[in-house]
Amino acid sequence: MRRLPPLSAVRVFEAAARHENFTAAAGELGMTQAAVSHQIRVLEDRLGQKLFRRERQRVILTEAGRRAALRAGRGLDEIEAAFAELRAEDDGALTISTTVTFANTWLAWRLGRFQVSHPDIAVRLSADNHLTDFAAGDIDVAIRLGDGNWPELATHRLVTVDFTPMCSPGFLAAHGGTIALEDLPSLPLISPAEPSWTQWLHEAGLSAAVARPLSGVHLDTQANEGHAAMAGQGIAILTPFLWRQDMADGRLTQLFPQTSTLGQAFWLVYPEHRRRSPKIRRFRDWLEAEVKLTLASLQT
Repeated sequence: MRRLPPLSAVRVFEAAARHENFTAAAGELGMTQAAVSHQIRVLEDRLGQKLFRRERQRVILTEAGRRAALRAGRGLDEIEAAFAELRAEDDGALTISTTVTFANTWLAWRLGRFQVSHPDIAVRLSADNHLTDFAAGDIDVAIRLGDGNWPELATHRLVTVDFTPMCSPGFLAAHGGTIALEDLPSLPLISPAEPSWTQWLHEAGLSAAVARPLSGVHLDTQANEGHAAMAGQGIAILTPFLWRQDMADGRLTQLFPQTSTLGQAFWLVYPEHRRRSPKIRRFRDWLEAEVKLTLASLQT
């Protein structure tokens, strides 16, 4: 078992020894002079010998203090170097976890821009629909769908998830170029049992249509539902934010101006104690700016 003095006291002693001045050491460490004097006394009491001589308005290292200061300085240099190396390794790579839909429809299309702007950070994207266990893995940040209530995590709301029916231009043309609201329940719907369909139809005044089960293929993610809609397989209930580029490029058509929401949002989350991590801060700032750009484009 190591018989080490308190590291806080060693740190104060090393600064005081370099300056041979308690006031200067206090200024460097962001402490009061009284606190520096107290830490030095703690160390001297533990060692059983004086490290400084007090002479009038100054302090002078004793011979024992001079020997200890030399080794303490070297030791703190080694500790600083060890953690600086770990910090550099950590800051050099960023692992992002998000849902399959958010990755495939939005983030993967833009992540290269972050890499170009931050070439010193290697980026890894992991897409799955399981909640991230930050304690068990090497994930730095996650983008998740929910209400933002995740204890011990820093949370940043990115965008509220709304939804509205969309289909391919070919599907729309095959049905006369326009689809009446009341005709929706009789058309091929993609994942019609989803709560988003129920919510949207209720708000559109078609509550009677969801009183009985609606027929249609069920797919496991909105990413798959959107691609099925683009392939002309039916009408999907999709989030405009995620499919903005496909709408702009003419692969998807929004059928009605109404959008609905279940109150959920996409959030950027990470452990609270990592809030000051430089790489996380850089990614957060970039991500929020990209979200704003997409939201602005939906309003033009």
